[in-house]
Amino acid sequence: MCYMSHPKYIELFKNKNVILNKKNFDSRNIQRGKIVKQFQKLSADQIKTLSEVKVVITDVDGVLTDGGLYYSNEGLVIKKFNVKDGMGVVLLRENNIECGIISTDKSDIIKTRADRLKMDFAYTGLWDKKTKMLEICEERNIIPQQVAFIGDDVNDLEIISAVGFSSCPADAVQSIKESVDFISDIKGGQGVFREFSDMILAAKNL
Repeated sequence: MCYMSHPKYIELFKNKNVILNKKNFDSRNIQRGKIVKQFQKLSADQIKTLSEVKVVITDVDGVLTDGGLYYSNEGLVIKKFNVKDGMGVVLLRENNIECGIISTDKSDIIKTRADRLKMDFAYTGLWDKKTKMLEICEERNIIPQQVAFIGDDVNDLEIISAVGFSSCPADAVQSIKESVDFISDIKGGQGVFREFSDMILAAKNL
């Protein structure tokens, strides 16, 4: 049965076919119960696309981090990640939605973070993110329409144009903001990926 016609769902606001399962509002899912404002920015077709997502891909710098790099005197680089984003990854995977990274940066820190969160994949040092996304789809026998991506800079434009649903942080560059389906009010490194994951899970009524 289509999520938009399930008898257990409630209509959240007028003139939008946006509905959520009531269980989203219990204590465990209170964060996902707050996505009404975000859904008001989307069309019914966009929310339907979110409900069909099977793979979520994220950039790293400027999304999972604030884009800053910390250097030690020895030249070591440190990136700061947000634990709320980490929980977003956990919740997606608990609900059988694959989650991974495609990043232009080639850093062991990214691999370490992905391993810690048990992400399904982490590809680094790639400028052609679209091609890698298409390979991921072929390996899983899915279509790009079933992929969601969040990125923040011009090297993400091609993959954004190819996936089913795309998003960016509030501080993404202008060309990205003009290209994505949803612009968050949250900046990179401050939980923007968690919001993205909550939107996907809410659209699926999980």
